[in-house]
Amino acid sequence: MHSLLLSNLFWGFGWVFVLIIDVVALIYIPRNRKPTAAMAWLLLILILPVLGLVIYLLIGNFRLPARRRNEQARIDAFIRERAVRQDADAAWPRWFARVTEQNEALTGLPPLSGNSTSLIADYQDSIDRMTAAIDEATAWVHVEFYIVAWDDTTRGFFSAMERAVARGVTVRLLADFIASRKIPEGDKTFAELDRIGVKWSFMLPVQPFKGKFQRPDLRNHRKLVVVDGRVGFMGSQNLISRDYNSQKNIKRGLKWQELVTRVDGPIVSQVNVVFLSDWLIETGEDVSSAEHVAASDVDLQPADLACQLVPSGPAYESENNLRLFLSLIHGATERVILTSPYFVPDEAMVYAITTACQRGLDVQLFVSEIGDQGLVYHAQRSYYRTLLAAGVRIFLYPAPFILHAKHFSIDDDIAVIGSSNMDIRSFSLNAEMSLMVRGTPFVQAMRAVEKDYRDSGRELTLDEWNNEPARATFLDGLARLTSALN
Repeated sequence: MHSLLLSNLFWGFGWVFVLIIDVVALIYIPRNRKPTAAMAWLLLILILPVLGLVIYLLIGNFRLPARRRNEQARIDAFIRERAVRQDADAAWPRWFARVTEQNEALTGLPPLSGNSTSLIADYQDSIDRMTAAIDEATAWVHVEFYIVAWDDTTRGFFSAMERAVARGVTVRLLADFIASRKIPEGDKTFAELDRIGVKWSFMLPVQPFKGKFQRPDLRNHRKLVVVDGRVGFMGSQNLISRDYNSQKNIKRGLKWQELVTRVDGPIVSQVNVVFLSDWLIETGEDVSSAEHVAASDVDLQPADLACQLVPSGPAYESENNLRLFLSLIHGATERVILTSPYFVPDEAMVYAITTACQRGLDVQLFVSEIGDQGLVYHAQRSYYRTLLAAGVRIFLYPAPFILHAKHFSIDDDIAVIGSSNMDIRSFSLNAEMSLMVRGTPFVQAMRAVEKDYRDSGRELTLDEWNNEPARATFLDGLARLTSALN
């Protein structure tokens, strides 16, 4: 009898505990969260109360700690007060001018004219060009990558940094804490940085015993190089071998295909501001007085492209990159051509893309034929039928390449390139940066890149997709549910 009573009490307390978890979850989780994400979390907790609660406590907070958000807001206010502004071009469509105003309201960074750019699609060539720029540095070099590795592909880049330090140039480098440390023999990379005299720091370190902790999968995904405030590079490519030094990738023969842009002109100052902000937040050191060149002090370029940088991430109160993408797609009048390695859009993005088709626009999407991340790959596939049925043309970039480039073009004169995927992770959880460019020459260069994607791969049709096995589409749908857990 005694054991039966204890058993009943145990189960009774268990049900009460589960009920409390469910009630608290229903009250707390939907606050300031998208309905799809809230429903995904609630479903997980209702089905697996204890495990779901543990997972939520670990990764349920999709914003950085208040201290970091407040510091970002303070920096943005500082940038907004001191930003160099130019008169808007009277030739800009009114809707596009409104997009630049939106971007500036979110980040403090205005559009700037008088820039030139060049696109670099060759993996090694992009690293070689950054290396050459560092060899011409006279004052300082700023380097920031999600993944930094010292290997055969990047050895020349590291040597250029060493030569720069030797001639008195200050070189600063930021690397994401988790992404860079998990690379094989990652410790050798940072030992080499110490040896050659580079000043470096981790971004978003997960070091709870040092008082540095946030949701572990909130990462800094930006990639940039700035030399003397006059030359900049940014895009999708990390500073690592094309196979990411991964035995799994090497075994599969995987190779990453990227797109990087070199920028010259006033816009370089904004790329540099992103680095200076990240450096200040991570190290507490403000070097802006010595290592910043104002946009007004940089020579205008003959290409005269209008550019605006849009940083985004969990330190901001808004999903800056998602708002930019949606505004441009809604403003398009002829075509929308999208490239993203991880395409897991939210409902607003799906509606924007399919509505563009209904307006009669030519809408194309370039993705990889194969995936390197199983859950993301299947979640991405779950959208194909909806997109194909709406009229989106989907092109699959061929194996063994992973099309890791992140860019899109609107009509004939507007494009965006940067580090941001078109997925929920990049919209909400990662620190990203996107460069919006207005100018026909830039879009023509991007059209050539898109043509290469189209010629290299193949088009996926709705008839082909309708013949996909049920097992595969079941996995796609399941992965789609998990993708909403942000």
